[in-house]
Amino acid sequence: MKVIKVNELPFKKTGWGVKGKPIIDMPEIGIVNLVMEPGEKVPSHKTPVNVLFQVIEGSGSITIGEETQIVEAGNIVVSPLQVPHALEANQDCVFSVYVIKTPNPQKSAVK
Repeated sequence: MKVIKVNELPFKKTGWGVKGKPIIDMPEIGIVNLVMEPGEKVPSHKTPVNVLFQVIEGSGSITIGEETQIVEAGNIVVSPLQVPHALEANQDCVFSVYVIKTPNPQKSAVK
């Protein structure tokens, strides 16, 4: 059994300029914990795979295509492949989200 101690993993700066903590990096799945400071944004972009956003802490907005929803800890949002998506932390709290990609576009043949 492999136990991942997420709290002990280091943060890295993502291409969007927000803190990200790589958790799982396998061909079939990639998981990164984005931790966004109040008001931080990940701009709209597309991915070649399906993405799940699991909100771990705080609240913010997630846009999938033309629809934007306010989400909070405990919510999961589904973003189909090639549909633009964006995230924004609320102004008053940290927004922690697991970004789950299947398959992992960094490790799979999907481009």
